[in-house]
Amino acid sequence: MIELLGFISYLIELYTYVIIAGVILSWLMAFGVINAYNPMVRSIWQGLNAVTEPLLAPIRNMMPNMGGIDISPIILLLACYFVQSVIIPNIAKAFA
Repeated sequence: MIELLGFISYLIELYTYVIIAGVILSWLMAFGVINAYNPMVRSIWQGLNAVTEPLLAPIRNMMPNMGGIDISPIILLLACYFVQSVIIPNIAKAFA
């Protein structure tokens, strides 16, 4: 069971990197640093959105309208870190 919890923790860490990559790519596209119409950039953007949007959309729906600022990735990252540092170790203590 401990190995499974370690694997889940590793997957959460990987997902945090995907969230950060999506945020950075959205900034680069918004500021015109990279061309959003490039097929390679567009496919990477669609892939990152397909992975992150199922968890970011409900957070955005619960958040009040803050204009052009989207803090839903920050909330999702905080939730991932909470699960990784509080929930998983306590489950591991229960099974150890």
